[in-house]
Amino acid sequence: MRLRVAAVVVLLLASCAHARQPAPTPSGGTQARQVNPANIRRVGRELPPGYEVTGISGVAAPPTIWGLGGDGAATPARCAALADPADGHGQSAQGISGSGAGGIVYAVVVAAPTGSVALDQSLVTQCRGWTMTSGRATARVHLVDPPRIDGAETLGMATDITTSVEGGNEIGSRANTFTAYLGDYYAFTTLISDPGSPHSPLTPQFAADLLVKTVSALRA
Repeated sequence: MRLRVAAVVVLLLASCAHARQPAPTPSGGTQARQVNPANIRRVGRELPPGYEVTGISGVAAPPTIWGLGGDGAATPARCAALADPADGHGQSAQGISGSGAGGIVYAVVVAAPTGSVALDQSLVTQCRGWTMTSGRATARVHLVDPPRIDGAETLGMATDITTSVEGGNEIGSRANTFTAYLGDYYAFTTLISDPGSPHSPLTPQFAADLLVKTVSALRA
């Protein structure tokens, strides 16, 4: 009889211990943190000396900055979600842009249309490389290593853009884009550089580091 009672007590204690286990946290290892979109203006201080910084609004996703407009089509189609986490419905976009000898730099924060945005890891596996087209522009995208940010999933994309112009000529550019998923918002930085420029371009690492600084400013 005493053995039965002891067994019951052990089972009850185990059950209570299991019930008290903490709930799992969102991907990234910590609870989602509050974001203040207005703080995006502070990121202008992080651009190189001599850069002309201006505020921007209405930019909803990286493909817009890549020069594809809002009607870019991806192949495979499912990969478009990596370039545009809000699926064309991003709201209240705020950001800054800076132009200088090293290229054009953007830092933008976008509000999700409903609920939160999250990185689909299955797409990261399936879409190591894909294309997007819009009008005369074609963007060839491949994934690169993103920076690590505490409490946020991140994504890195290197994009080669070709635009056909009159006379059968083509204009080429490179965009390095890094995105952080921040719950009700996502933030991204993009560096647009001209491969034929006589000036030394900023490096992709600059854009990656700028994303880290952008998220820090948004959380401040």
